Amino acid sequence: MRKIGAPRVVLSLLCVLYFILFVNRVNIATAAPLIRADLGLSNTQLGLAFSAFAIPYALFQLIGGWIGDKFGPRLTLSACCALVGLSTMLTGAASGFVSLFVLRLALGFAQGAAFPTATRAMSTWIPARDWGFAQGITHSFGRIGNAVTPPLMAALLLFLSWRRSFVIIGSASLVWLLVWVWYFRNDPRQHSAITRADLAALPEPATPGRPAIPWLRLAHRILPVTMVDFCYGWTLWLFLTWIPTFFFENYHLNLQTSAIFSAGVLFAGVIGDTAGGVATDRLLRKTGSLVVARRSVIVAGFVGAVIFLCPVLLFHDLAVAAVCLSLAFFFAELIVAPIWAVPMDIAPRYAGSASGMMNFGFAVAGLVSPSSFGYLVDRTGSWVLPFICSMLLLLVGAVLASRLRPDIQFNEDASQSY
Repeated sequence: MRKIGAPRVVLSLLCVLYFILFVNRVNIATAAPLIRADLGLSNTQLGLAFSAFAIPYALFQLIGGWIGDKFGPRLTLSACCALVGLSTMLTGAASGFVSLFVLRLALGFAQGAAFPTATRAMSTWIPARDWGFAQGITHSFGRIGNAVTPPLMAALLLFLSWRRSFVIIGSASLVWLLVWVWYFRNDPRQHSAITRADLAALPEPATPGRPAIPWLRLAHRILPVTMVDFCYGWTLWLFLTWIPTFFFENYHLNLQTSAIFSAGVLFAGVIGDTAGGVATDRLLRKTGSLVVARRSVIVAGFVGAVIFLCPVLLFHDLAVAAVCLSLAFFFAELIVAPIWAVPMDIAPRYAGSASGMMNFGFAVAGLVSPSSFGYLVDRTGSWVLPFICSMLLLLVGAVLASRLRPDIQFNEDASQSY
């Protein structure tokens, strides 16, 4: 039986990490109706609590990417996972809007550095030809976390209070960091299980020392990707935070039934993430063009998501909503693998910082999307206008994505025009 190589083990560990991060991020969405009733919150306050996560999350996309580049993924991701587990457990002790808001802030700090730092780990442990697949499969596990969390939380809530459910989920997350510290090394050459064949397939190691990051020029180069990620992120935050409540309120389902429908919608994202990663890598191998491989998949994702959100607004039918939301989420998630591969294509030496700059757009969307959605539902008594806003931003994202240039690598020594 062939032994599993160290790079595959590292990728598997990152997949588990993404699963853990998303379970701890979206568990509040399923418990939201109970939390709102227990703490006496409005939809607007609940939306603000959802958005609280994104305040430090946005900040730490920039700082966290730099931390990951500076101190390495081994230490940074260990600290991230520890803070995720602890902040989730303490959420079970929330006593009102303020404490819930503060604890969601804490979770945002915990997760802020994780994704750019994980991208940094991929840039050294995964062959460049497989970067799209690596981003796709790790984010697929994140979406598996999205999909299984509603029924998991619903099952826990049958036997436990929402407070104890958060304690259990948070404590289970702390196991991963022990395995990570034991197995992972920042430099693949220092790993006892690495082979010469593995090293030959990996990117050239970075020069020794911690690079001085040209912040302004790198940010200018990544800004177009950041804008596209904002447009994608607006709709993703909608799905992650409001879809369980949408089924619960708009179709008058009970908590367990709405969780099942939500899980079905979110599971479509698992397929979309993987399909996007496979598609972008296959196009790259077939055409040799980063523009074709990245751009075409991203644009197709935006356009497909808009098309399948339309029936949700036109027909008040549970089956139509469930199927079309699933298809819309599938297409939206096609975007993930290629858009996360773009910063690696553009600036492989600064993969952590560059991907953090890109994901800053997603995090900023998280600041305004959940709270805006809740506010509009409260003000209009309808879910139509919030969905229309998301569809408009998806169209803007498609236009912006059509102008991305992942084929032009960042030049740290000279100014460039794009």
